[in-house]
Amino acid sequence: MYTVLMVLNGLMGILMVWMSLTLVFQLIVSVFGFKKKTEDYKQHDPELRFLVLIPAHNEEGVIAGIIDNMQRMQYPKELYDVYVLADNCEDQTAEISRKLGAKVLEFHKERPDEPTGKSVVLQKAFQALPGYEQNYDAVFFFDADNLVDLNMFSEVNSQFLDSDDRTEVVQCYLGCKNKNGLVALFYYLTYTISNRFLQYSRQRLGLNCGIGGTGFAVRTRYLYQRGGWTVMSLTEDTELQFTATLEGKRVLWNNHVRVYDEKPTKWRASLRQRIRWAQGHWFVAFRNTGRSLKAVFTGKISVWEFVSMFVQMYFPSTYVAMVINMILVLIYNLLLLGPAKDIPNSQYMVISLTPTLLSVILFVYMIFVQFAWGDWADNGQRPSLLRLPKLLLSFALNTVLAGLAQFIGLFKYRKQNDWDKTEHTMAVPESETCQIQVLDHMKLMEEDRAKASTIA
Repeated sequence: MYTVLMVLNGLMGILMVWMSLTLVFQLIVSVFGFKKKTEDYKQHDPELRFLVLIPAHNEEGVIAGIIDNMQRMQYPKELYDVYVLADNCEDQTAEISRKLGAKVLEFHKERPDEPTGKSVVLQKAFQALPGYEQNYDAVFFFDADNLVDLNMFSEVNSQFLDSDDRTEVVQCYLGCKNKNGLVALFYYLTYTISNRFLQYSRQRLGLNCGIGGTGFAVRTRYLYQRGGWTVMSLTEDTELQFTATLEGKRVLWNNHVRVYDEKPTKWRASLRQRIRWAQGHWFVAFRNTGRSLKAVFTGKISVWEFVSMFVQMYFPSTYVAMVINMILVLIYNLLLLGPAKDIPNSQYMVISLTPTLLSVILFVYMIFVQFAWGDWADNGQRPSLLRLPKLLLSFALNTVLAGLAQFIGLFKYRKQNDWDKTEHTMAVPESETCQIQVLDHMKLMEEDRAKASTIA
């Protein structure tokens, strides 16, 4: 029985060390997010030619918004083309898109069991666009429900031109169209934190940022060298990021312009989305662990890039580790109260949940310190005690949901062909709750730039 207790003790120690190291790394990285000004590139005249791809499956309710948005971009019209990828649509998505002036590529399954989803339709799109590597310099990827800042093309054009030759991807700030309700509020909270204290912080440290699935641009030369769209997991964004990183490429972050995405408002819809994300994330993590070790040992990537990527790969495991640790603590203490109570000095071997609870409290503290700063620095919202109870409730409930999704996704990670679409219904943002109006965010940035020029 003593051996059993020692094994349990060792397992709990390993789990606690892993959770602590992960949180400490995130804390260190986050220190570099406490800076107001985030533009770190010079302005250039429009030069790059952009191909814009918008995958859409039955999106007639929202597709008009992104097309109208694209037509009003502050960038020369002759330097970009917009394609809607109508993926097995059974509604008027293709017809509406054409009527509004977008180019449309329609795709339909050739057999009932043919895989579908975002990665599949992107792969088909590049096959249907011969010569894209010669006609365009970079490809922008958006979702059908998105809205974006009107100066995004100009800013990303400048960032690409001002970067070194290793830069192949630029990811823009991931904003939210909605934050009403406990579910959507959690997305707003976590995205506000990750945008500044993970993405922007890693950029300042010279590390690659994450690709967020929408609002990012990839150089066509890189895609062409890879044979078009070749990342096919349920989290194609993370797969592309890890692949580019392991090849020694740079993935940059733009905190200056943003894409606005509709977030789920229902618990069930959020759970389905998070399970899909977890399935893809675990698959990509397991697939690239060995490759990342090889890359760091061969000098392809730096040690810090490896650590950053490894923590990102297995950060979801902290949810799993916390639950397993609490179960082991319970078993351990029950053994001491029962079968192992006769072991000498057993009364001194009891382990409480205090360390785990303290780590949770520290984690929550870090989240809300970071959120308060990020919401003020990026969204112009000062901290409010009136909002705190709702934020805490949203964070607590959704953390449980996210943890459940990680467990389910871990067991289902081999299944990468079942694309579970998130329904979109919000043609316009929640104007009463979006504190910085979508498409007007650029005005605030121009004011900041003017003030900086005056001071200089």
